[in-house]
Amino acid sequence: MLLSTHHNISIKGLAVAVPSGRISVDSFYPSFGEDIVQKFSEMAGVKQITRSIDQQTASDLGYIAAKKLIIEKNIDTNEIGVLVFVSQKPDYRSPATAFVLQHRLGLGKEVICLDINLACSGFVYGLQTTLSLLKNSSKKKALLITADTSNKTLSPEDRTMIMLFGDSGSAVLLEKEDQGNAVFQFGLRSNGYKFKSIITPAGAFRNRDLPNKVEEWADGIKRSDYNTHMKGMDVFGFSITDVPNLIIDFLEATKTETSHYDVVALHQANIYILKQISRKVKIPFEKIPVSIDRYGNNSSNSIPLLLADHFEGKSQVLKILISGFGAGLSWACGSIAMDTKDILPIIITDDIYTQGDFKSSEHD
Repeated sequence: MLLSTHHNISIKGLAVAVPSGRISVDSFYPSFGEDIVQKFSEMAGVKQITRSIDQQTASDLGYIAAKKLIIEKNIDTNEIGVLVFVSQKPDYRSPATAFVLQHRLGLGKEVICLDINLACSGFVYGLQTTLSLLKNSSKKKALLITADTSNKTLSPEDRTMIMLFGDSGSAVLLEKEDQGNAVFQFGLRSNGYKFKSIITPAGAFRNRDLPNKVEEWADGIKRSDYNTHMKGMDVFGFSITDVPNLIIDFLEATKTETSHYDVVALHQANIYILKQISRKVKIPFEKIPVSIDRYGNNSSNSIPLLLADHFEGKSQVLKILISGFGAGLSWACGSIAMDTKDILPIIITDDIYTQGDFKSSEHD
């Protein structure tokens, strides 16, 4: 386990944006049959998911959240020295989407822009990375933006995934403090030996010549190599074994117990996995908030969405144990503190960045 600790930096704001599209799992009855859909809904705990429109990207959702945060918190954008964007659905193969967001948000040129290609562990990995970059910089503030539009690479016939994943984006403001009391601690692990467990095989450069052909795979589901594929049993076993083991190791290493935390915010993989982690780590389930029923699995943005959904509009300082886990395989947990008064109301938006469209005729 890679352990890290960060002092004298605090979370000063959190904003979340979701698309207006809401799809009830009941609407999948004609595609998969009522029995299959109901069994899925009971096991996963999903009643509805958020769905972006075709033209809306992950960065559109992240931008709206970040822009709202900058305005509401009256941030001098020249004080922002780090911009990290976490997503597996970037705008382009090149450049990194963080540079697009720098431009759209009007940040100064004295800023580090960085993309992190991670999914369900992305918020925890992204927070650890952003804190590290800010701590070792001359600037005072940083923005961490996490967003995913997972549905854009799913086969509509993949009953294991199409009813599970929702779309959303968030922005977190981090700020240095001279005499800050906040302490962040993280424990992270990776297992690249299982990289095929969650994979989109084509669309980049390893398999760039594969035809975009839909055919039936060994699991009986029709998809193409350009669709995301998940080995369900591999991921399930990893989630209920490696993830709780990491949390237990982290608690031991930090000399803490679950009773020391007000909230345990877990990646919203599915309700059964949340209950298994609760049982294995001995976390009272009432400490584990749930949003998967109304938003689905929101990949890198599960934890920020969860916090906004449950704590926006309240005013209390919470000590929170967080854990994200998914593609890579990668998994992480951490201890954070935040004042919930800094959580903005969830934004509903279908805005898109039309200037981001690029055609060969526009090439200078």
